[in-house]
Formats: sequence, C-alpha cells, structure tokens
Amino acid sequence: MEPSVSRTVDPGVVARIVADVYQLCLPDNSGTLADYIPELAAVQPDSFALCLATADGQVYGTGDLDTEFTIQSISKPFTYALALADRGTATVDARIDVEPSGEAFNEISLDPVTERPRNPMINAGAITAAALITGHDPDERFERIRRCYSRFAGRELHLNEAVYASEARTGFRNRAIGYMLRSFGIIDSDPDEAVDRYFRQCSIDVTCHDLALMAATLANNGRNPVTRERALTTDLTERVLSVMTTCGMYNAAGDWVTTVGMPAKSGVGGGIVAVLPGQIGIAVYSPRLDAHGNSVRGVAACRELSRRLELHFLHVTRAARTAIRARYSVAEVPSRLRRTTEEIALLAEHGHRARVFELHGDLLFAGAESAVRSIEEQAGELAALVVDLRRVGEVSAIAVQMIDALETELAAVGVRVALVDPDAKLGHTASSLDPDDPQGRVFIDRDTATEWCEDIVLERYRPADEPVCTSITIEDHPALAALESDDRSQLAKEFEVRTFARGEVIARRGSARSGLYLLLEGRVRITFDGSDGRTHRLVSVSAGMSFGEIPMLVGTPFVNEARAETPVRVAVLTPTRFDELTAKAPQLKLALLERLAAGAYAQMDAAVRSIAVRGGDY
Repeated sequence: MEPSVSRTVDPGVVARIVADVYQLCLPDNSGTLADYIPELAAVQPDSFALCLATADGQVYGTGDLDTEFTIQSISKPFTYALALADRGTATVDARIDVEPSGEAFNEISLDPVTERPRNPMINAGAITAAALITGHDPDERFERIRRCYSRFAGRELHLNEAVYASEARTGFRNRAIGYMLRSFGIIDSDPDEAVDRYFRQCSIDVTCHDLALMAATLANNGRNPVTRERALTTDLTERVLSVMTTCGMYNAAGDWVTTVGMPAKSGVGGGIVAVLPGQIGIAVYSPRLDAHGNSVRGVAACRELSRRLELHFLHVTRAARTAIRARYSVAEVPSRLRRTTEEIALLAEHGHRARVFELHGDLLFAGAESAVRSIEEQAGELAALVVDLRRVGEVSAIAVQMIDALETELAAVGVRVALVDPDAKLGHTASSLDPDDPQGRVFIDRDTATEWCEDIVLERYRPADEPVCTSITIEDHPALAALESDDRSQLAKEFEVRTFARGEVIARRGSARSGLYLLLEGRVRITFDGSDGRTHRLVSVSAGMSFGEIPMLVGTPFVNEARAETPVRVAVLTPTRFDELTAKAPQLKLALLERLAAGAYAQMDAAVRSIAVRGGDY
C-alpha cells in the first residue's frame, strides 16, 4: 500500500502567468526617472514589481514586492473618494468636473466654460479634492487621508518625510495651481494648506503589494477583501472607477482604454494600479517613465496581463466570482458501480483522495482562477481529480489554458485528472488511455468519471495480499453460498452457463423475463435513457452479483437494459426451470428467493441513494 504522503503544487497556474509577464517586461530599460522631484530621481531605476490581487483577497506577485515608494498621483482617486464621502457628490461636482482634460496633468488651467478643474486626476482637481477633506485642523485633515489609504491597503501607511520635504521645496507649479483655484473660488480655504496636504498625500509610502490590495478593494465594491473593512460605499466606488476609466492615465487614457480596458491610475513614482470590477486589482512598480509620466514597464505589464487573462472590461460580460458549483469526494458521493464489502471499506477510508469539482456559469478568468486555486490547495492530498464542465457556459481562452496547465502540474505530482466534458468545451474531443498523458481522461458523464477515480484509489490503497475476485463458480455465488452443500449442488444444476461478448445486449428494455442471472465473471451495466438524450448507467454489477430478479419474481418486462461492459460469463436460471422449482424443490426456491430479495434491495437502495445525492444528475 502506498503511504499517505502530502504533496504541494507550487507555484500555481496564476502565479506562473504573473511571473511570465514579469520576465517578459523585465528587459525593457527605456524611460526616465521623474527628476523634477529630487528624491524621486534618487530611487533605484531598475526596481520592478508586479502584483495581482483578486476580489476575494488572493494575492499573486513577483519582483520587488516589499520595496517602498511614494504613492504620488495614485493617491488622487482615493482622496477624491474621501472628498465624495465627506462632502457628497453634489458638492464635489460643483468644484470638480469629470471630463478628460486633453492637457498635461500639471497644466495651470481650468475648463474655459465651467471654470472648474476638468477632473480629479489632474493636479488642479486633486488639490481641490484635498481642500474638501473635513477636519478640525490641517493635521487632522491629513490624518484622515492617511487612515483612508490605510483602510484600502489593509495596513497602516506612513508619510515619507524626505520625499515630502523634496516636493515642498520644488512644488512651485502646484502652488501656482493652488492660488489659481483660490482666485476662481474653487477652493475657499488657505491655498498653501491645500497644496501642502496634496504634497503630503503624494508622499505616503506604499509597496506594490499595498497598491494591489487597494485596487482589489475598489474591485470588491469598496470593501477590503482581506480585512473585510469597508473603505468606500458601493455607489462612490462606481463613481471613482468611472473617472479613473476616462481620466486616470492622463493623455494616454484613450490608448489605455483601447489596449488594456480597465480603470487605472498612474503615478510619477513609478506605480500603476488597474481595476477590473468584481474580479481583480493589478499593481505594478517600475520607476522609469514614458513621455506621459506613466511607468514604461507598468503599461507594458498591464497590457500583457489584460491580453493573456482577457481582462478588458468590454469583453467581460458575465464574470462569476466563483465557478465552483459543488465539490465532494468519492467517499461522499460514490459511483453507481456496486462494490464489494472490502472495496467499500477501502473507499470509505481513502475516498477523500479522489474528488469531483463541478463548475458552472461562464468560465472566464475570475471563475477559472477561483476554481484552479481551490484545486491547487487540495492537490497535495489527491490521487485523482474530476473536473465536471457540463454546466459551464462560455469558456474563455485563458480558462482553457489555465485548466490545461493545472492538469499538467497535477500530473507532475502524481495526481490523475479527468474531465467530464461531453460537448468538448475545452477542445478535448478524445479520451486518452495513456496514463502518462497530462490531459487525462474525458468522460461524457460524471458517474463513469467517479468510477474511474474509485479504481485509482483502490489500485493505490488495496493491500497487496488482498485477493481480487474476478471469477467464481456457480456454487460459490453468494446467492447459493449460504445453502447446505447438497442443496447448493442440487440448485446449481438448475442453472446453465452462458457467455456474452463485450457490448452485447443481455436483456433489452421492454423484453419479457428471460432468466435470473448470476454473474460469475465480467461486468454488466444496467442503463436508462436520461433527459439529456444520452444513455446513462443505473448500476453496474460484477462477479458475485445478480440481476433480472424483479422481472422473474413479478413477471414484468425489463424496465432497463442489461449490456455486457466486458466479456461476461453468467449462470442463468431460465423462467421454465424457475417455475418448475415450485413443485420440484419448493424449499430451495424459497431460500433462493430470500437471498435474491436481500441482494436486489441492497442493489436498488444503493442506486437510489446515489441518484438522490446527485439530485437526479448523472
């Protein structure tokens, strides 16, 4: 017997995708540092981190994930969010528009018609948003901003005093914007205080991991997926994401929406956050910037992730948070193959090592990621796995790639994988019999796939010295075994032995009673027609079991079809001899009927319980 050994699957399908994108973008050293702020010009120019956080809090990342850098303009949507929460949408809209500017982010201008900043993502709008934050004094107002960012990140964030001092020394253009806003009545407080607060918010230190969780909080309707703390209401989250979509990437916003297709915000510190509502948040850190002030590697990484994971928000129509409908082991929901007492005991002990995952809905990135992650978490304990795809609707290309990659990685650690995919939704049109094929087996229904799992478990955990019953004599059949020796011999003579080739019909549906069948060798499948138009198994019986009892006892036609799954040898008590036993050996017939009734009840009870657990499914 193979010992129970835990295995780990590392690093995982999604983690490898993130790592691949990181390696693809790493060689690009183009772009320049934001040297107009002295402290930013002193950072390590080749730092690079890429992080993805799902809306339920799973984080994948690589590179310099713990390197701290200042948030800079990525702070703008979060301060805008706090201003909306403090003052209300109407008040903020009276001070800040939500239209793309078509100008540089630090332009000293207002909309010529409304005489307001064109949006909160440019400096004029961001300084206005900072001026709208409530509090008793400047320190409290900044502290509320810092705590707001911390709720989004899920940890306490802090001010980088050196960067703040550097920005304050060189921020003459922003001061000019502040005084312009005051002169137009856009802000009615001290412009120096508002600009100073803006300098401070831009100088808060974050990591790429922090930004990914901040983005994931926006993806999760304003609730931090790790701490579960609400950082922003759902309606205000929608407002912030809407503005990020059209204005977050400055003059490159149009190209960004076209090629990446996610609400986003960049900062001259080298960070970028992108959000796919309901699914994920992405963060990138690489300080070399392009002509628009956006991270060169950051833009490239987001484009590649969007392409590979099919994240464009206009492509995603019906994203499911999870694609898993049900999950269970073969010990909890067995197949409809009648097993021996010894096999049932083994499956009760080791059946948890073979599991079925039923998926449903549209299998896009978020649903596939959730399913793959759940399977990977259990992979170390598995011997076999079935992924049931019959209830899946649309399947994206990335979902196909992820499940193919999952099969390969599980095969590498000894986990056999099968698909229930009768409509070839993943493109697997043939079922491989090669045990080393990482694509595994493909079945038309879950029941036969479950049996396949059971066989793997039994093969792995059956004691080496335990005999496997493949062939028995008539007298050794359980229907006769309890009789006295002479009675057993006498009754055995009433049976005739017949053989059937694999696939041959033994008893057709609707046919008259044709005999009582004691299975001596091979396996017989009893089938029924399902509502899906396919033929499905009610139960399979093997050596030592029987069928045909009910038609013989009651005299009714066969309700289901009996067909040989393998070459079969059966002992048949014909209707004529069965009827003759009433006069010739009534005590033997009574004993036989008692044994048959008990066996038939156990067989049907097992089949009914199996169907009940599945809700009538196959």
